[in-house]
Amino acid sequence: MHLRESCSLLLKARRPLVPVILSTDVFSDGTEEPKSNRTLLKEFDVLKRLNRERNIVIALEYFKSIANSKAFQHTSLTYRTMIQKLGRENEMDGIQYLLQQMKLEGISCSEDILISVFRSYGRAGLAEQALKTFYRMQDFGCKPTVKIYNHLLDVLLNENRFQMINPIYSNMKKDGIEPNVFTYNILLKALCKNNRVDAAHKLLMEMSKKGCPPDKVSYTTIVSALCQFGKLREARELTMGFTPIVPTYNALINGMCREFKIEEAFLLLDEMKNRGICPNVITYTTIVNALCEAGDAELSLVVLAQMFVRGCCPNVLTFTSLMKGFFMKGSIYEALDIWNQMLEEGWRPNVVAYNTLLHGLCSSGYLNRAISFFHKMEANRCPPNVATFSTLIDGFSKAGDLEGATEMWNRMITSGCHPNVVVYTCMVDVLCRKSMFDQAQCIIEKMSLEKCPPNTITFNTFIKGLCDNGRVDWAMNVLHEMMRQGYFPNVTTYNVLLNGFYKQGNFREALLLLKEMSERGIELNLVTYNTVIYGLCCVGMIEEALLHLGKMIVKGIPPDIVTFNTIIHAYSKEGDVRSAIQIMGGMAARSCSPDVITYTSLIYGLCEQLSLSDAMVYLLKMLKEHISPNFATWNVLVRNVFSKTGSSEPVDMLEDILGNG
Repeated sequence: MHLRESCSLLLKARRPLVPVILSTDVFSDGTEEPKSNRTLLKEFDVLKRLNRERNIVIALEYFKSIANSKAFQHTSLTYRTMIQKLGRENEMDGIQYLLQQMKLEGISCSEDILISVFRSYGRAGLAEQALKTFYRMQDFGCKPTVKIYNHLLDVLLNENRFQMINPIYSNMKKDGIEPNVFTYNILLKALCKNNRVDAAHKLLMEMSKKGCPPDKVSYTTIVSALCQFGKLREARELTMGFTPIVPTYNALINGMCREFKIEEAFLLLDEMKNRGICPNVITYTTIVNALCEAGDAELSLVVLAQMFVRGCCPNVLTFTSLMKGFFMKGSIYEALDIWNQMLEEGWRPNVVAYNTLLHGLCSSGYLNRAISFFHKMEANRCPPNVATFSTLIDGFSKAGDLEGATEMWNRMITSGCHPNVVVYTCMVDVLCRKSMFDQAQCIIEKMSLEKCPPNTITFNTFIKGLCDNGRVDWAMNVLHEMMRQGYFPNVTTYNVLLNGFYKQGNFREALLLLKEMSERGIELNLVTYNTVIYGLCCVGMIEEALLHLGKMIVKGIPPDIVTFNTIIHAYSKEGDVRSAIQIMGGMAARSCSPDVITYTSLIYGLCEQLSLSDAMVYLLKMLKEHISPNFATWNVLVRNVFSKTGSSEPVDMLEDILGNG
């Protein structure tokens, strides 16, 4: 096995910069413009040529050449057109050069040009450069306006530069420029994004007093923020003061769905229809996704049908949510039908849709089918991302296919996709499954070097692999190293280690771990108690196990089927069938129904005590409760019926039961 190093292949491809200093009198076709034609160029012709030219280098050559040839004197409009073209290509050096040329030629930088510059900086994620240009705009002959301030504030907001927004707003007031509703909406959004919803609500109330009444965007901004913070009642009350628009309802419905208040979401949908407001694809998709998350994929199909009836076409996200819902239910073929329906509707799946499909197939054990769709994904020119690779590597890991996981890792690195902590953790998992612990440790050590430090889940994966292999001492060393590096173990970490120590019969270390959990304030959960009870029962310490059962009940942690089955099996194994039956009788009081393991353990205990008739009674009871015996159940019965009795009565009874079945 050979894993390619991720760092050596992550070279970012950079486009050659557009040359901004061009000394040429030649047009893009390589011929010199005749002098007799140089005075014939009109602004309309230049704009038409610039707009038509897709190659930014040729466009800039043309722009420079006509100026150098004296065939045309550029105007504010031609400069704006060229600046917009450069901005779309993120060629910010070229924009700065043209601004300087405008200054040298005495052409004032208009409001529209400066706004185009700010938009370009916003697309490039260069808020500070936009700010520097703003402070120099008087050098370019441009005076500040409310539109210029609004676009600058919007650029700062999109990069979450909240600390810069207030000084700019103060500067705006000093310039005597009155903010308009767009200004206030930007400020409202900034406050909400900065988790200052109360301040945003206060500003909303002050807008009207300042002669600038809020619009529907203003209200929707606050409603969305309130819903995001779970303040659904306040959001609903706010909507009573204005006529909500579709985005407002979408925010409310999304808030209701996040709280799994599906009925309220449907009521809002009805309210929209009663007001003559047509729900859009976002409205329906939000409800579809919530239903699928709640495990009601069938009802989500009803919503989908309603979309079609009302002329609202579902999009890729709608189909992806439906597909995810059916995968969660284990309905693989229904999920694939949704995928096929999406294709039939003419939608091209995106990377999110493919990832949902691949994850669903891998989780259901259909790894080969997932790989087939992965190849189709590449063939359809939908580049896989790190989530795609992590899903497939995890699928190979769970299948114990180290070769497949390694091949997918190398494919990921070759594609220039940098592995994240999830991918690294999946590789640690597959290496542990193959008992390649030295290599797994090397992966963890290299993660920090690759600027992708391991997390608690990574360490837990390694610790589990070691404990499952009986290397508990090594696992404890990993725990200490984990804490030394500043990573804190959680309840899962301790549960895995406890299980390892109990399997070894090392009760002393197990007790020390339980004490350490208490000292660190880590609450024992159901898995912890089940692990402790299982470990004690394995060595016949049933009374001690019952003490822990009592502790978990006192702490409000209800025992589950695993808890009861562990104790029932232990009593049956020890020959104390009466106690096992009592425990089974107490399951109903805890709203826990016996399963095939419960009955098989009890039947085993009865057979070992030669109570074969009683065993048959429980077999019959099991069948009446529609619990199908498994191989272990029949194995216990057949072995004991034919080997431990000379009487034909149990045999006859077994034949009767089988005959009735």
